[in-house]
Amino acid sequence: MNAASTPSPPPSPAPHTVRPAPTEGRVRLDRVARTTVGLLFLAWIVDYIDRLVINLALPHIGAEFGIDRTQQGLVLSAFFLTYAACQIPGGLLADRFGSKRILLWAMLIWSLFTALTGTAWSFAALVVIRVLFGAGQGIFPAAAMKTVAERTSPRERMTASGWISSSNSFGAVVAPLIAGPVIALWGWRMSFYAVAGLGVMTFVLVQFLLPPAQPTARAEAATGGGGTRALLATPAMWLYVGMLFGYGMLAWGLNSWVPSYLQTERGLSLESSGLLAALPAVFGGLAMILSGRCADRLKGRPALLVATSMSVAGAAVLAMTQAESLPAFEALLCVAFAACTFCFTPIFAVPLRTLSTRLSGAASGMINFGGQSAGILVPVLMGYLADTYSFTVAFAVLALGAALTAVLALIAPQTSEALRSRLGPAVRN
Repeated sequence: MNAASTPSPPPSPAPHTVRPAPTEGRVRLDRVARTTVGLLFLAWIVDYIDRLVINLALPHIGAEFGIDRTQQGLVLSAFFLTYAACQIPGGLLADRFGSKRILLWAMLIWSLFTALTGTAWSFAALVVIRVLFGAGQGIFPAAAMKTVAERTSPRERMTASGWISSSNSFGAVVAPLIAGPVIALWGWRMSFYAVAGLGVMTFVLVQFLLPPAQPTARAEAATGGGGTRALLATPAMWLYVGMLFGYGMLAWGLNSWVPSYLQTERGLSLESSGLLAALPAVFGGLAMILSGRCADRLKGRPALLVATSMSVAGAAVLAMTQAESLPAFEALLCVAFAACTFCFTPIFAVPLRTLSTRLSGAASGMINFGGQSAGILVPVLMGYLADTYSFTVAFAVLALGAALTAVLALIAPQTSEALRSRLGPAVRN
């Protein structure tokens, strides 16, 4: 055969250019994620202000209605009763009807009952109003977390969540700055009217500015539900629920009673006690932002992130009970708060990085249920212990929550692969 007629070999295919996977070390949020973070940060900070105002007003409410600390604790626990009970239903509603719709309904309901708190005419009326207020706020957290999951990739999800969750701590800083002067000038009732107005304004911003979900999240939502029952029946998931229960014991115990302790036991004014109670929250907010980045970088690892931090928090609380000077008490409170809040985002990291966004509402509500269940028990328990024994005993009990979280963090699945191996087919698919 003539060489000229010899067919030439096919050209070698051009080398396929593979886009390098983004590294886990440095996470940058895109525009949609940043807008979502900004709006939910604002919404959650208002949520937290609405919730914390009553802690500052509690001594004044107690004096007006003639109720002791145990009854004051019941007022706080009344909120957590429905707040905890609505965590899982809130997640299921977000999965069923859409996260944005449930977000907006939650904001309207809680703003209404925040305003109504200012109209309470008796101890019984106050308890009922706080129960209904808790229901409105209870459907919000899981819907908010699902909103984040639908608008972020798994590799940036905890960084975004860390920024949003830090609003809880910064809300504790802002609440006394808003409510303290209002209570001092116009009384405790006016403080609830003022913060209810903030809720309505935030509702308008979220309604018109929240970006749509990512296409992949919308596609997953279009496939319908499924797997929720299997998720709720997964023993491994309840380890994360238990972790947040221990976290909630410590966090809600400190949030609920430190302002009253500083006023009644240390003799500080309303304004001074509010500012000193809020200072540790600054460290807590910074710790929560850092923890989100660490959780993304390490892909979870609760044994490293959660167990270590909770051990520090528990030790700080025990030392705090023995502090004689106010500066020593405040310094240890800052350490306890920062170490405790550092744990919040990493507790959610492995489940929310692992599960489909169609189940993120149910998963978030399930885990949140643990933390808020502690809020039912701890305020009234601490009030009883403070009345019967002392605040020293009441604060020391909180170290049990730190120990519980640390132990469960050691035995829970540490990575997405480990958790996935313990999920049923209906949840994995």
